[in-house]
Amino acid sequence: MKIGIDARMLSSAFGIGRYIQQLVLELQKIDMENQYILFLRQDNFDDVKITNPNFTKILADIPWYTFEEQKEFLHILKNNPVDFMHFPHWNVPYFYQGKFVVTIHDLTMYHFARPEASTLGHVKFWLKDQAHRKLISHVVKKAEHIIATSEFTAGDIAKTLGVDRKKITVTYQAPFALDNFDEKDNQDVLQKFNIKKKFILYVGSAYPHKNLDKLLESWQIFNEEKNREYDLVLVGKDNYFYQKLKEKFFNLDNIVFTGFVDDSDLIGLYRQARVFVFPSLYEGFGLPPLEASFFRVPVISSSASCLPEILGESALYFDPENVRQIVDILDLALTDENIRLELKRFGRENLQRFSWEKLARQTKNIYLGC
Repeated sequence: MKIGIDARMLSSAFGIGRYIQQLVLELQKIDMENQYILFLRQDNFDDVKITNPNFTKILADIPWYTFEEQKEFLHILKNNPVDFMHFPHWNVPYFYQGKFVVTIHDLTMYHFARPEASTLGHVKFWLKDQAHRKLISHVVKKAEHIIATSEFTAGDIAKTLGVDRKKITVTYQAPFALDNFDEKDNQDVLQKFNIKKKFILYVGSAYPHKNLDKLLESWQIFNEEKNREYDLVLVGKDNYFYQKLKEKFFNLDNIVFTGFVDDSDLIGLYRQARVFVFPSLYEGFGLPPLEASFFRVPVISSSASCLPEILGESALYFDPENVRQIVDILDLALTDENIRLELKRFGRENLQRFSWEKLARQTKNIYLGC
């Protein structure tokens, strides 16, 4: 069987890219029977090392979410026929006629589709949003099967898009093999990012649904009423949304914005953080708190969407809309040593549920069933 994978988003810099990266890596290890064609862009073409002779790389240097994706990528797919495709995101060429499976990571746009969530103007945002919704509705109906990242997401797809739940399979992701990096002293990472105190860590984007406004409101109260001996370190690519956050909270003390950091520096930050905080209003899976658990960092998390499903007993939960509750839970996680030890223990136990190899085997079975 010849299987195509749209790997144009493959990257170590963001969630979907990591998902594709690890899926391709594990499939090369476990599947010696089927043939695979990986469609890649120029900037990630050399990042994929072929270790299995059944895998072939094809250049498809087409940006996603573009007209070229709908036309030129479709042309490339027609010239490289496969038995079926795996599109690891919903950006499938609308007129693709072959069989395919699609991974839906979340339906954020259906629940937080606000113009302020985009750098486009209101009219352009509305048009873009409507086009994306039409494409997703088309894709989930036409797909042979749908892969979801959590039971929460599967239920959301079934309810929001009217899809038969039997058409959806859940495959859990895993922390991104950060343990493959050599053990070393990362104290210099503190100096690199000008972190002068013990610190609380957040890793992720600053999109509105990530709820960083409420986190920073709670941080102001925490500083005023609880403790000023900590920094709040926010790790994420410095873009429009982080800039808006900086402008809004310009007078707030004890905050460090690192911008994007590579994996080596990220490990250094995880290893030295006192608490990891994740205030999101909506997630399809939620990898950063699992990464924190891997490095034995106590996690406090929003109780919204899939997070209790994924984190289980490995986190203390708060209502993400309740600023006062965030303050109190943060203070508890910093000061109660018994709770800190329990969170570390439950965190390591919870990680046993997640494996990239397991995800790849589940995904291969889905391929074979199509």
